[in-house]
Amino acid sequence: MFTTENEEVANHGRLKGIIMCRSKCTLIFLILALSGLIFLLRNIFTLEHQNCSNTAFCQKRPLPSYQTHTFYSHLGLKPTPDEALEDRYLLKAIAWPKLPARPAPVPLHQTSDPVHSLLTILPSKGQKEWHVGDQLEALVQMHDFQGSPKRHGGDFLVARLHSLELQAGVAGKVVDHLNGSYSALFPLLWGGSAQVQITMVHSSEAVAVLQRLREERPNRVFFKSLFRSGELSETTTCIPCLPLNYPQQPLCNYTNLHTGEPWYCLKPKLLSCDTRVNHAMGGYEKPLYTNQEALLFQSRLNIKVVIHASGPDRINVLPQKIDETELESSTIKAEPDKYTPSGYYYQGTWRPLCGTSVRQFNNASSITQCLTGKVIHMYGDSTMRQWFEYLSAFIPDFNLHRSKKVGPLMAVDFKNNILMNYRCHGPPIRILPVSTSELRYVANELDGLAGGPDTVVVFSIWAHFTSFPIEVYTHRMRHIRQALVRLLDRGPGTLVIIRSANFVAMDQTTSKHSSDWFSLQIDKVLRAMFKGLGVVFVDAWEMTLAHHSPHNIHPPPPIIKNMVDLILSHVCPDKKKS
Repeated sequence: MFTTENEEVANHGRLKGIIMCRSKCTLIFLILALSGLIFLLRNIFTLEHQNCSNTAFCQKRPLPSYQTHTFYSHLGLKPTPDEALEDRYLLKAIAWPKLPARPAPVPLHQTSDPVHSLLTILPSKGQKEWHVGDQLEALVQMHDFQGSPKRHGGDFLVARLHSLELQAGVAGKVVDHLNGSYSALFPLLWGGSAQVQITMVHSSEAVAVLQRLREERPNRVFFKSLFRSGELSETTTCIPCLPLNYPQQPLCNYTNLHTGEPWYCLKPKLLSCDTRVNHAMGGYEKPLYTNQEALLFQSRLNIKVVIHASGPDRINVLPQKIDETELESSTIKAEPDKYTPSGYYYQGTWRPLCGTSVRQFNNASSITQCLTGKVIHMYGDSTMRQWFEYLSAFIPDFNLHRSKKVGPLMAVDFKNNILMNYRCHGPPIRILPVSTSELRYVANELDGLAGGPDTVVVFSIWAHFTSFPIEVYTHRMRHIRQALVRLLDRGPGTLVIIRSANFVAMDQTTSKHSSDWFSLQIDKVLRAMFKGLGVVFVDAWEMTLAHHSPHNIHPPPPIIKNMVDLILSHVCPDKKKS
């Protein structure tokens, strides 16, 4: 830091000539420093506009804008360098193709139309037939409602290969070529009939609207709390984050002291903040769409509509082709572009393609035998409560609950020393009125567990975060991840199972806050943040996509049974098969 002339005289009593000399030297140094800064900025500008030869470190397009300063600035907290780096990586991982610049709003007839779009199964490479072990590829060309081909990407498509007769199904991988065409890749995992089905969940134009809603209307789902003291009561609105333009009104700050998770309610006019009694769903902001935007979200028109094939959409898969000459050859090369899903259905049973083989737990005795001596802690939303309800039916001794839909829930089998409990995650959660004393953050609950080989921790946290900016979910998962690391350190052998997001039923209303596109973004963040942590993933995303049942936020019993069989197979794996 440089000192001024007056400070120099006062503190050191320097001679006037020396002061003048120092002033001249300071001026020269400042000129040199300014010249160096200009040179540095010029080089940075040049580098940013050069062509990128290494995509791992340089991008042709800038990274998505980092928005944490907008919604978390009121906390007075800045992310650490590692957290900031991870945030940018996650934003890059979920980046979605942008629409080309054109006058807004885009007329409906110029948007993607699944009815006019075409699906074509490409011929097999080098042969006239398909065998188990091959990869099937289908090509989709999107068109608008006038039948004109689309020239840009960004449509949200999903694909599956299935056979209703064989009760078989597998999720496909969709590749966006960013020019209006898409490829769908499927591994051929069973012999017999297989039908390709590709569905447009949202048009690219609809996705752009969802992106706008997430950033510009983060509080389109809001909550409420009851405050009460004696006979006096008031109800006010609550939200997790405060945008910079939030109305300047007195607030009650309920930010969790341990995790830093923010939560605010408008302060009651007559009561104090410590008189808060409960938490409940408040409602939805309206309107959110313009009239033109609403046309992009119409059931049976442009929400989850199947794209028809221009030719056959079925193939017949022959048994695996085994060539002894090829097996003995050392020149066999694996296909680098081959897609491998997490598993598939065959005869109604889920079969993972890697990891633990799945056992069938078809009766109470097999489930009880597996869970004997275990403590199972379940946390999350109602998709996790489904698992509790399924398993608790086989634990007859004791079943305690305050509210079946809210919890907390507990089931005990004294004879076999089984304890299982469920607790909903902390806000935001769209729920019936629940006492504030029962609202617990998962990270805090995990820090209260001893862990160990007989402890199983399972959680599913996603459905109530879909309407908020992605940073809200990232912030929550980061604290849960830190708590899991601490738990695994003090309780080696603890089994941690994470359930991913799943597909839901959608219409114009639910798309605003619970679209599968929001869930997909959350699911990508979840997988990236817990990768390499030594946890087990139950891929509910693929398990609901590959199944023939209609999409529902609460999957039907056949899917739930397959999910539970999968987690029990990890709790007590088949040692012989392993």
